[in-house]
Amino acid sequence: MKLKRTMAMVAAGVMAAGMLAGCGSGTSGNGSAASNGSDMKQMTFVIANRDEFMSKVEQAMTAEGEKLGYKIVTQDAQLDTAKQMQYVETCANAGQEAVAVLLVDTEAAQSIMDSAGEMKVAFVNRQPADLHVLDAENACYVGSDEFTSGYFQGEYLAQYFKDKGKTDVKYLMLQGTLGQVATTQRSEGALQAMKDNGINATEASSPLAADFDRPTAQEMIQPLLTTTEFDCIIANNDAMALGAVEACREAGVEIDFPIVGIDCTADGAQALIEGNLAMTVFQDPVGQGRGAILACMNMLNGDPINKGMEQYALDDTGESYSDSICWVPFEPVTADNVADYM
Repeated sequence: MKLKRTMAMVAAGVMAAGMLAGCGSGTSGNGSAASNGSDMKQMTFVIANRDEFMSKVEQAMTAEGEKLGYKIVTQDAQLDTAKQMQYVETCANAGQEAVAVLLVDTEAAQSIMDSAGEMKVAFVNRQPADLHVLDAENACYVGSDEFTSGYFQGEYLAQYFKDKGKTDVKYLMLQGTLGQVATTQRSEGALQAMKDNGINATEASSPLAADFDRPTAQEMIQPLLTTTEFDCIIANNDAMALGAVEACREAGVEIDFPIVGIDCTADGAQALIEGNLAMTVFQDPVGQGRGAILACMNMLNGDPINKGMEQYALDDTGESYSDSICWVPFEPVTADNVADYM
C-alpha cells in the first residue's frame, strides 16, 4: 500500500534527522538540523524543466529538507544544459556541500560533475547515460529502473491480448525525448515483455517522438487514428497517453483498445478510473525526492547511499557503480488497485 510505504519513509527521515550532513554554505558534514528558518542550511535542486511529476519530486524534497533543517532552493534550467551547469557551478562557488540534479541531458553528467567541483551530487529521476560517472563517495543516482516500467506495460498488454485469444498485434508507440535513457528503456521494456510472453508485436507506424508532452502527443497521433490499423497505444508516460485519449475524442474514435502510460499522475489515475487508460505504472516522486536528500546526507557522512531507506535496494549488477545507485521501485497500477494511489 502506498500509505504504508510513505509512512516508512517518514519514519526513515525522522531517524536520519540527527545525522543529516550540511548541504548549505559553510557547514560541516556532521551539521545538525536547524531549529528555525533563519538558521536553515541551503541545498539546491536543479531541475531540467517543470512538469507535474518533477514538481512532485521537488515538493517531496522540499518537505523532507525542511524537516531536517534544510531550505531547498529550486532552479529551473528550462531544458538548457549550459544553464544547468551554470546553476551547479554557482552552488559550488557559494560553498554548498551537495546539490541534487535532474538532468536536462543524460549525456552531460560528467560535465555536471566538473561544474560541481568538490560538491556531492545526487542525480535524481534521470540516470546518467554513462553510469561510470557515479561513485558512492561523490556522486549517486536515486531513481527507478526505467526498463521495469515498460516491462510492466508489456506484461499487462500480453495478458490482455492472450485473454482475447490474440498473439499477433500492432502497436502505436508514443516516445519521450529521443536519446534519453527513460525513452529507450521504457520502449524496449514494453516490447521485450510482450515478446517474452508470446506476443508478436509489430509497429503499426514508426514511433512518434512527442517529448513526454501531452499536446505534442495529441497532435502527432491524431492523424493515425483513422488511417492506421492498430491494436494498442503504448506511451512512455501518462501525459502522452492522455494526449492520445484527447486525440481519440477529437477524432470521434471509440477507445475500445488499451492505452497504457507510466507515472500514475493524478490525471492518469483519474483516466484509468474513467476507463480511458487501461493501466499505468506508479513512479514514486516522494521516494525519489526524499531519497535524494538522504543520499546527500549519506555521501557526506560516508554511509551507504541507501542508509535510512533500506527498503530501496542498491543496484545488484556487480558493476563498479552498483553501490552508487538506489532503486525506488515502479509498481503496476490497474483499475483493481488504483484507489491505493489516489
